[in-house]
Amino acid sequence: MRLATWNVNSIRTRADRVVAWLQRRDVDVLALQETKCRDDQFPEARFRELGYEVAHVGHSQWNGVAVLSRVGLTDVEVGFPGMPTWAAKEGAEPAAEARALGATCGGVRVWSLYVPNGRQLGDPHYDYKLEWLAALRTAAGGWLAADPAAQVALVGDWNIAPQDDDVWDMSVFAHSTHVTEPERAAFRAVVDAGYADVVRPLAPGPGVYTYWDYTQLRFPRREGMRIDFVLGTPALAGRVTNALIDREERKGKGASDHAPVVVELAD
Repeated sequence: MRLATWNVNSIRTRADRVVAWLQRRDVDVLALQETKCRDDQFPEARFRELGYEVAHVGHSQWNGVAVLSRVGLTDVEVGFPGMPTWAAKEGAEPAAEARALGATCGGVRVWSLYVPNGRQLGDPHYDYKLEWLAALRTAAGGWLAADPAAQVALVGDWNIAPQDDDVWDMSVFAHSTHVTEPERAAFRAVVDAGYADVVRPLAPGPGVYTYWDYTQLRFPRREGMRIDFVLGTPALAGRVTNALIDREERKGKGASDHAPVVVELAD
């Protein structure tokens, strides 16, 4: 089975590219993040024509996550237990954002995750990010404790560069989010709960990134960040035979600022 994750930065803008990529890469399950649309705006028919079942949650032009599968899609779950809420505007009632969607695909429990950005140090969104990650660690640890043989994949845009090699220049991020010790500790806590980074051993750094900002020629200058990951339980990690970051898909007109991450699993 070929499993992939991709922050597409607007599915309506990039539906043609995603369709072409799915056909070219022969992917069985694709988790999407930052779809930036409501459920009724998601171009579901485009993917059903290719043989994919679709699950999506999106409330507005922000956030949004989806799972596409041609190997079955059952037990769809919007949000994980204990997921924190957020008030998008001052005075608004806090609500769950469209940042987590789980589905069982071909025997694998796939969670498409779009971790909060954190914005900047000292911002309430940074605290929200840490709370969100702590709740994810608790939920994910519980899934594995309940069934040590479970095949669970936590995939998506984590908005964390867990190692210094995961950014092109640490000095640029000296006072920024994504590389702070609390964020990195939150990422490690998920790993320590039993979820291994299954891509890094097969696509080691330095200089291996999944995201390049649109500004300042970051992509041609190879000034990127590694913030998109596939974390798997022991049973899932034991099936991984290959992994890659499809950097080529960041090229060309209309590209997302993220590249897809692909993992191949043995039967």
